[in-house]
Formats: sequence, C-alpha cells, structure tokens
Amino acid sequence: MSAGKYRKEHNCLNCGSHVETHYCSSCGQPNLELKESFWGFISHSIAHYFHFDNKFFQTLVPLLTKPGQVTLDYLAGKRARYINPVSMYIFVSIVYFLVAYSPEHVEKENNHKPLTAAQSQKRKATLDSVQKKLKEAGLTNAAPGIVNETTARIAEDMDREEFKSLIFKEQTIALENLKKHNKANKSDSLTEVISKFSKIHDDRNDSTYAAYLARQKTLQPQDQDNWFDRLIKKRAITIGEKSEVIQETLEHNRPKQYFLLMPLLALFVMWNFRKNHIYYLDHLIFTIHGMTAYFIVSIFTRPVMKYVFGAGSIMSTIIKLGLLCWICWYMFNALRVFYQRKKVIGKMFLIIILYYVSLKLTEMVMLNLIYYVAT
Repeated sequence: MSAGKYRKEHNCLNCGSHVETHYCSSCGQPNLELKESFWGFISHSIAHYFHFDNKFFQTLVPLLTKPGQVTLDYLAGKRARYINPVSMYIFVSIVYFLVAYSPEHVEKENNHKPLTAAQSQKRKATLDSVQKKLKEAGLTNAAPGIVNETTARIAEDMDREEFKSLIFKEQTIALENLKKHNKANKSDSLTEVISKFSKIHDDRNDSTYAAYLARQKTLQPQDQDNWFDRLIKKRAITIGEKSEVIQETLEHNRPKQYFLLMPLLALFVMWNFRKNHIYYLDHLIFTIHGMTAYFIVSIFTRPVMKYVFGAGSIMSTIIKLGLLCWICWYMFNALRVFYQRKKVIGKMFLIIILYYVSLKLTEMVMLNLIYYVAT
C-alpha cells in the first residue's frame, strides 16, 4: 500500500530538522506532500490505523498458523513486522464483542398454556399403549405390582402436567376437591399427589415477592418461612423477574471480565512453567497473543452458529466441537513452542481447569453484584 508522494524539499514540516531520506531522523515523521487525492487519503489512513505497511495482517497469519512463534519473535526483538500485542488485542476484542458476543433477546415462554382436547386424548392413548405393551410382555400376571407402580407413575406425571396447564383459580378449585376427597378417604398416594400439586400451585402464586409475602400471612406461624428462607425466595423471584436485564448486563460486562482475568491466566501459566525462569510480563504477552487468536477464530465461527445454523442445531454443535479441538491444538503447540517443552498436555489441562473455575467464580460474583444493583 503506497504511503503517498514524498516531498522534494529536505526540511521536516513537523520539527524543522533536515531530512536526508523519506523520514525525519529527529521526530520520525514521513516527508510527504500535504496535498493528496481522496483515495490516497483513505489508503494512507487505513495504513496508519494498522501501524503502516499492513502490520495487522502480517501479524494475523503467523499468529493463527504458528502458535507461540509470534510471541518468541516479539520477545527476541523482531518487532518491526508485528503489531503491538495490546493494540491488536484491543482492536480484535472490540470486534469480537460487537460481532460475535451480542446478547440475544429471549422471549419468555408461556409455560402455562392450557392443554387442548387433542393433547389430552394423546396422553390417554400413551397410557393405554404402555399398559398394552406391558400386558403383551406378560408382566401383568408375572409382576402386577411393578406394572401398577409403572402405570401409576406415568399417570401421575401426566396429571402433574395437566395441573400445570390450569390457570390459578382452576388449580385452587382442583386442590380443594382433592383435599376434600382425601379427608373422606385417607390415602398416602393421594396425600403425596396433593403435596406435589400444592408446590406447583404455590410457585404459580409466588410470581412476585409481594404475592409470596401475602401467601405467607395466610399460613400458621409455624408453617411460615423464616427470614433466611424469605431472603432466598426474594432473590429467586427477583432474578426470575429481571432475568433478561440481568443476562444482558452480564453479557455487556463480558469484555471487562475477560480483560481482568487475563493477568490471572498469565499467572496460572507462569506457575505451571516456573522452571523456565522468565519474567511475568513475557507470560502475559504470550497469554495476550493466545486470547487474541481465540477471539479472531470466534469472530468467524460464532456468527455462523448463531445466524446461519441456529444455536441448538447439529451443525452448530459440530462447529463447537471443532472450535474446542482447535483450542486444544493451538494451546498445545503454543506451549510446546514458546516454552520449549515436549510434555505439556497435563499442564495445559490444569491451566484450562483453573481458568474455567476462575471464569465461573467471577461470573457468580458478577451475577450477585448485578442482582443487588438491580434490586
């Protein structure tokens, strides 16, 4: 890419020093003509953004194809051909979180849709089919207890789903009828069913914390939850109500999480390769290059999984497995090349485990902070 037309004069326009060649030996400014074409201005600006002479792309190819080599060259002083690690990481991470890690707006599903007549008929047919198969297998006479238990459990699960589909008032009426029937005819199995249905009914009722407190007041003092149970319930209800906001805030803070965890990841690497006796900064540069390579690959794979095949598709699962294999391949070769070690598999998996645990712990801390800010 051409840098522009050089001036014939030998005075530096920036500092006034004498210019022997195309660059000033005092301040480093190129001795270019001030007037340039529109396309010359655009190309010069792009070249300047990528640190002249296409340094970004000169760093990109070996970074992806030769794990660990860019870090070795950079630390050996061969820096003219490569872009600064931090500059490249910042640029790539911005693109990554804009393109590949945009949070999805997930609509809350309605879990209380009433069952249609066709669905009820289908469930009955399923139960009849199970009983028929058990009878054909000869289990009806050989083990009637097992058959009765099996069909009873299936029927109970179906009844539970039907109960969930009822609206709140219908659930209340159904529970009252079951309790009256159980009072007249004592039955352990019916008592168990009432207990399970009551839990479903209470969860439906406790859709808000105010509704939960109102229900608590209707209970006897010995049946009411203590202060700790109420605190846990409040947190669960609030997270459920604000799940989308909490999730979006969490994804918005992902860049900060990854950036703050990077020095910790470098510390894990240094601890595993402490016998190499190199400075922590060298481990950090190695980690920055590795994270940058991961972001670059994810920039291309995540949008394909998300927008082309869909998040839960078979192809997306295959791409995820391929990405996982690439991470293991890249990390194995990078550690082997940079640290000049042959046996690195054990250390590699230990680093991955430590980083994963740190990622989950910081995520838990972030969720709690977001929760307390949201409430």
